[in-house]
Amino acid sequence: MPYKYKRIFVIVADSVGIGEEPDAEKFGDKGSHTLMHISEKMPNGLNVPVMNSMGLGDLDPIIGTSVVPHPHSYVAKAREMSNGKDTMTGHWEMMGIYTTKPFQTFTDTGFPKELMDELSKRSGYKLIGNKAASGTEILVELGEEQCRDNSLIVYTSSDSVLQIAAHEEVTGLENLYKVCEIAREICMKPEWMVGRIIARPYIGTNKNNFKRVTGHRHDLALKPPVETVMNVLQNNGFMVDCVGKIGDIFDGYGVVRTQKTSSNEDGMDKTIADCRDLDFTGMCFVNLVEFDSEYGHRRNPIGYGECLQALDKRLDELMKVMKDDDLLIVTADHGNDPTWHGTDHTREKVPLLMYSKSIKHGRKLDERASFGDIGATVLKNFGLKMPDNLIGTPIDELLED
Repeated sequence: MPYKYKRIFVIVADSVGIGEEPDAEKFGDKGSHTLMHISEKMPNGLNVPVMNSMGLGDLDPIIGTSVVPHPHSYVAKAREMSNGKDTMTGHWEMMGIYTTKPFQTFTDTGFPKELMDELSKRSGYKLIGNKAASGTEILVELGEEQCRDNSLIVYTSSDSVLQIAAHEEVTGLENLYKVCEIAREICMKPEWMVGRIIARPYIGTNKNNFKRVTGHRHDLALKPPVETVMNVLQNNGFMVDCVGKIGDIFDGYGVVRTQKTSSNEDGMDKTIADCRDLDFTGMCFVNLVEFDSEYGHRRNPIGYGECLQALDKRLDELMKVMKDDDLLIVTADHGNDPTWHGTDHTREKVPLLMYSKSIKHGRKLDERASFGDIGATVLKNFGLKMPDNLIGTPIDELLED
C-alpha cells in the first residue's frame, strides 16, 4: 500500500538543544540554551543557510538565522517528558519509552571500590583512573602507564557510563571487548547499574599522539525494557536502518541494519549513500555524536558552531538526493550548552526540523509535549498501531499536508 512517506530519515544532532525545559532548574540548568549561546560566541553568528531555510529562525532569535518562508518544512520545539538528560533517555523517548528514574551516574565519586575490585579480579587486569574525565585528556594522563603495564583505564563522564580504554596493540581489541562484557554483567546489579559500558580502544606511541579509534568503539547498553517503535517496524517487515551508535543505544533491539561511524562526516556519508542507493520502506535512524563528545563536554562553543556549519552543508547534499516521498527530521536528544558550568549535559528542549519535497504548507507548529511524537508519527505514517505502553502523539500536519 502507498504511504505518505516511503522513507523517513531521523537525524539526531547529538546534544543540539534549543533552550531550557520547564523543569531545568531542578537539574541546575535554568538559562541554558545550546544553540543560542553558541551563536552568541561565533564571530558572525551561525552560518547555517540550509537549516535556516527549513525554519530554524522561527524557533528562537539565534544569531545568524532569520524568519523566512519555508513551505517545504514544518518546525517545532519538543519537550522531554522523561526524567533525565542523557543519551539513552532521549533516544529511547523518541521511540516511545517514558523513563521515570534517571540512569545512575558516578560522575562525582568514581566507581565503588567493590565494583572495581570485582572487575579487576574477574578480568585479571590492574585498573587505573576511576574518575570522570575527558576521553582524550585521560589518555594524555594515563595512556603511557596503561601501555607500560598493560593495565586498563576505567573512567566515566556525566552520562551513565563505565568506559574502559586500552591500546589496540598492547591489550588487543578482543581482550578489551571481553573485559567490557564482564563489566556489563557486573553492572547489572541495581546499585551499580549504568546505562552503557563503552570500549574505548586507542592507538599511538606516546601521550602526544594517542588517538581514539572511534570506528572500533563498542557500546554495551541496557536493553530497552519494552518493545519500542523500532520493534513494531521490524515486526511488521519495515526497515530500521541505523547509522552511528543507534544500534548500541538500543542494544540491537529492533535494529534491522546497522553501520558504525568514525565521525559526523562519516555518518553523513553513510546516510547520504543510503538515501541515494538503498531502496527501502521504513526508517533510517542516525546519530551524529561529535557535537556532544568533541565540543559540548569540552566546552568549546566555536568548535561546536563550526561543526553545526559543517552539518548544514551535508544536509544540503542529503536534501538534493531525497525523493519526493522521503521525509527528513533533524532533531537532538538533550542539550550540552558549551557555555554552561561544568561539563554535563543540559536539560533542554530540542528542535524538530521536518522537511519533504512533498510538503506544501510548511510553517512553525506548537511545541510538542514529548520526543515520542517522532516515533508516533513514524508508526502512523506506515499504518501501524502505537502500543499502549509507549508515549507519543503523531504530528498530523506532517501526514496530512
